[in-house]
Amino acid sequence: MAHGSTRVVLTALAGNAAIAVTKLGAALFTGSAAMFSEAIHSGVDTGNQFLLLLGMRRAARPASPQHPFGHGLELYFWAFVVAILIFGAGAVVSINHGLHRIAHPEPIQNAWVNYLVLGLSMLFEGGAWLVAWKEFNRQRGTRSVLKELRSSKDPTVFTVLFEDTAAMAGLIIALLGVLLSQVLQMPVIDGFASIGVGVVLAITAAFLALESHSLLTGESVYPETRASIVRLATAEPEVERLNQALTMHFGPQEVLCALSLDFRDSVSAAEVERAVTRIEKAIKAAHPEVARIFVEAQGFDADRRGSPKPPEDPAVPT
Repeated sequence: MAHGSTRVVLTALAGNAAIAVTKLGAALFTGSAAMFSEAIHSGVDTGNQFLLLLGMRRAARPASPQHPFGHGLELYFWAFVVAILIFGAGAVVSINHGLHRIAHPEPIQNAWVNYLVLGLSMLFEGGAWLVAWKEFNRQRGTRSVLKELRSSKDPTVFTVLFEDTAAMAGLIIALLGVLLSQVLQMPVIDGFASIGVGVVLAITAAFLALESHSLLTGESVYPETRASIVRLATAEPEVERLNQALTMHFGPQEVLCALSLDFRDSVSAAEVERAVTRIEKAIKAAHPEVARIFVEAQGFDADRRGSPKPPEDPAVPT
């Protein structure tokens, strides 16, 4: 696993653990429902970082006879578990607690403690968010933020980034809830703020679940990476044309690539072998994450008769 991803998770883990304990103490001292929901939020985030570290460790195990392509998909599985926990242990509990406080409103005591804790939490969460944002920008390169969020192959980074973004949003909601409930002397607002934190968590969980599901079911490489692989494969003079280029991520830095190539009829078997060797070396040199490459030598017509119709792709010459 990339060092940057590990640093992002460890930074978030340290920050959330300290913040969770502080928020819980403040919630018990002041009786604020919004602060209690924020304590749950940070506690869930802390557990999530432990699960991501577990997934990273298990994904790093070497291939075995039972898992010949390695264990990289473990990371995607644990990222999906994190999304479920954010919803179940975070969103549902926060919303339920908010509904209870709306039904039984109680004035907040010693509200200054909440202001202090929320202010410090914003500083800590902001620092963790900045670390995740820098790593996210490093990975996305020239891709837009939205495109990278939808196509990122490293769930550790976008999970922490979304958790920290949701945490900042939750802190703002909690701060407004405490402030308005005190200024307007309407304790019920504190309950609505708790529900607001729960809604933020539910939205975050839904997005992370969708992205993790996509990775678990087999995402291909970035379009520009695939286009580069196609160019390298067809650059060899022995290659007549590309039939298919199929890729799949088994982890952020673990890609399987299967190429079906139509070689010129005039080249010998030995020349085909040498061309395949050069293609593999060129692809791995340009894209180190492509760990396994399988090349099939097959005529174009035979490939179309024997394989499912591939999706339309402008990178494949016709």
